[in-house]
Amino acid sequence: MSGAGKKVADVAFKASRTIDWEGMAKMIVTEEARKEFSSLRRAFEEVNSTLQTKFSQEPEPIDWEYYRKGLGSRIVDSYKEYYDGVEIPKFVDTTTPKYKPKFDELLVELKEAEQKSLKESERLEKEIADVQELKKKLSTMTADEYFEKHPELKQKFDDEIRNDYWGY
Repeated sequence: MSGAGKKVADVAFKASRTIDWEGMAKMIVTEEARKEFSSLRRAFEEVNSTLQTKFSQEPEPIDWEYYRKGLGSRIVDSYKEYYDGVEIPKFVDTTTPKYKPKFDELLVELKEAEQKSLKESERLEKEIADVQELKKKLSTMTADEYFEKHPELKQKFDDEIRNDYWGY
């Protein structure tokens, strides 16, 4: 098997194992999107299957002796010479090196954004818990208990009372 063909088949096989089709399907809302997703999955599996079968096998070697018997030695040797002279160029990836640093930089930004998001989620969950606790206690809470949790409001109200400001 050629190196490039085997590599394509290996990459396609690995990609098919890492795709969470069921997880993505759960996120789809509309029926039209489900149909499109289903056809995408079918197309991917067809291409992957083709890659696995077509590129996972070594080509059968040519039986030059068989052709020499039927066609003659001179013409078969000529074809063999041309066949042996054919060089399939190796694929040289010039794109990945250009974009790899940008991709790595984006991965770092992604990790930072993920950490910020997790911290913000924790903060919001704590705030939600505090509000729910306050909501439960609100009917039986005294003003002193409330001001104990919110000293800035106590200061504001005390200043307004001291200055004889009643809001009108």
